[in-house]
Amino acid sequence: MDYLPLFHRVAARPCLVVGGGDVALRKVRTLCEAGAHVSVIAPAICQGLVDMALEYAALLNLCEREYRSADLDDVVLVIAATSDQVLNAAISAAAQERNIPVNVVDNPALCSVIFPAIVDRSPIQVAITSSGTSPVMTRLLRGRIEALLPGNLGVLAKLAARYRGKVKALLSGENQRRHFWETVLDGAVAESVYAGNEVRADQQLLAQLEAMADEDETGAQPKGEVYLVGAGPGDPDLLTFRALRLMQRADVVLHDRLVSPQILAMVRRDAERIYVGKRAGDHAVTQQNINSLLVDLAKQGKRVLRLKGGDPFIFGRGGEEIERLAEEGVSFQVVPGITAASGCASYAGIPLTHRDFSQSVQFITGHKQDYKLDLNWSSLAVPNQTLVFYMSLVSLGDICAELVKHGLPSDTPAALVEKGTTPQQRVVIGDLENLADKVAGLKVRAPTLLIIGHVVSLQSKLAWYNSEKMAET
Repeated sequence: MDYLPLFHRVAARPCLVVGGGDVALRKVRTLCEAGAHVSVIAPAICQGLVDMALEYAALLNLCEREYRSADLDDVVLVIAATSDQVLNAAISAAAQERNIPVNVVDNPALCSVIFPAIVDRSPIQVAITSSGTSPVMTRLLRGRIEALLPGNLGVLAKLAARYRGKVKALLSGENQRRHFWETVLDGAVAESVYAGNEVRADQQLLAQLEAMADEDETGAQPKGEVYLVGAGPGDPDLLTFRALRLMQRADVVLHDRLVSPQILAMVRRDAERIYVGKRAGDHAVTQQNINSLLVDLAKQGKRVLRLKGGDPFIFGRGGEEIERLAEEGVSFQVVPGITAASGCASYAGIPLTHRDFSQSVQFITGHKQDYKLDLNWSSLAVPNQTLVFYMSLVSLGDICAELVKHGLPSDTPAALVEKGTTPQQRVVIGDLENLADKVAGLKVRAPTLLIIGHVVSLQSKLAWYNSEKMAET
């Protein structure tokens, strides 16, 4: 982290801007909007600043003269916005010697503080910075965030502020207060504010508060629920909006080993995290224990996020988990994720179906039970289809051998995708005869996905993601 992001209160405090041109004009406006008392020092001052002095007569003082070192006395922030780089450097050095925060426009090396791009929905503010490396990027990000945040978001924040004390007095538990505010800020009350109906929003908020206070007074246990969420194959950009929203609401998260650290970092920061991952030969937490834990946590009134790599209903055992929840009367919802077959094949440049090569696709688990594969090999070893094997690294050689034994030509194209959709993705291309040997010499590690069929022959033409360094043939 190059800079520590802070919000600086400058209202009614003295700030200095050295420079009187258009660049200074932009900084001065920002300071005045924050309520600062601004002194502008420059031999010549542009008309825009003169006009601004009429608008902010109580805050803005213009001085047409050369900068003096004494101008730094008693100020809390300095901005150097002149075209004289020697002068800017001198101002920066003098300010930092006095421990005064200083910003030198368009020269991050001389800055102790920098100005972010700001999305203002006061009292809600969002600040974006590239640490001075790419102003265009920060401007583009600001535009995207502006489009996402409702114009009346600040009005909603002020409504919440008015009731904060009353909510704290009526609702005794921290979890209960958090649940109440999440319902208010992401429900009917918020929609009323965004529609411009603050009176109705007040009424709705009070009704919800009274109902929850009655539950609190009677000692009723708040109702928990479980979110069964597919985290996708690895790339955080492949999460759904709904998945991300529930990840931010959960009180506790149970996650497996296929959930990347980048995705886990997007879970609410103060949520409890419980690792329940399983790998071949290592089931420290059994599926039955996971099912029971989901039930127990939900019955404690918690919102439980069960976060799974890929899709929870495709070799994710999600059906078993929600079956137990349904038996116990626990409320739940399921959020599909992009499964490994779709995500990894797409990032590897391998279409799962193609008019000329494959008219069907099968998803198969390559996981061995009692050290053997018990599959209907005759139904798999047929032409013009694509086979996708999950959890197949350990049994790769056996899979290839069985398919050849049951009739597939040994030169049928095959690919193993390692860590698909991530920057570490590697695609090993071969055929049923040689793929296992190629993989053995490359120290491939799970998670992997095995794709078999003539669609694999298109990979060299269609590969687009890190293809120049990730493909092995």
